[in-house]
Amino acid sequence: MNDPWRSSRRPAKKPRQMHAPRQDRAVRTHGLLLGAAAGLFAERGFRNTSLQDVAEAIDMTKGAVYFYFPNKESLARAVVEEHYARWPKMLEEVSSQGLDPFATMIAMLDRAALAFRDDVIIRAGARLQIERDLIDVELPTPYLGWTALLTDLLEAAAREGQLAAGVDPAQAARVLVATFFGIQHISEQLHHRKDLLERWGEAAQLLVSSIAATPGQNSVPS
Repeated sequence: MNDPWRSSRRPAKKPRQMHAPRQDRAVRTHGLLLGAAAGLFAERGFRNTSLQDVAEAIDMTKGAVYFYFPNKESLARAVVEEHYARWPKMLEEVSSQGLDPFATMIAMLDRAALAFRDDVIIRAGARLQIERDLIDVELPTPYLGWTALLTDLLEAAAREGQLAAGVDPAQAARVLVATFFGIQHISEQLHHRKDLLERWGEAAQLLVSSIAATPGQNSVPS
C-alpha cells in the first residue's frame, strides 16, 4: 500500500561525512534531542519551551544543540516530521498481518489511539500542529494522510462487499478522521488521554456498526 503521508515529510538530508563512531553518536544525540523536545513540547507547548530547556533536559549545552538545530522552529519541525514518520511504519506492521481492508482500517485506528496515549512524539506532534500559528516555519497539513488512507481502505472494503449498502467510502473516511481526532483532542484536554482507548472504543463501536455490511449482505461471489 502506498504511503499517504509521503508529502508530509521532506526528503531526508544527506548526513554529514564523519567516521562511523562519531556518526553513530550523532544519530543517538539527534534522537535524544527529539525525545527531550517532544516531551517538553507535549507538556508545555511551543511558546513555553526554549532550546535551553531542551539542552538542560539531556545535560547538553545550548551551543551543542545548535549543531543539530539552528533554532526552536527547526526543532519543532523535526518533531512534527517524526510524528508523521510513525504512521507509515505502523501501516507496514499492520499490513504484514494479512488482514482484510476493513480490519486493517480498524487496526490502524486502534493502534493510533495507543500511540496518542503512549508515544510522546505523537503527542508532541499533535500539539505543535494545533499551535502551528505560533511557529514560524511551514508544517505539513494535518489529517490529509489519514483521510487518504481510510478512503483507500474503505474503497477496497467496498469492493470486497464489507460496507453496508449506500455507504460512500470518502464520506465515511472523513467522518472517521474527524471523530477520531476530535476524540483524542477532547481526551487530552479533559483527561490527558488517560481515557482515550475507552472513548475511542465507544465511538468505533457505533461507527463500525453503521458502515459495516451485516453478515450475508453484499456478499461477493467466490
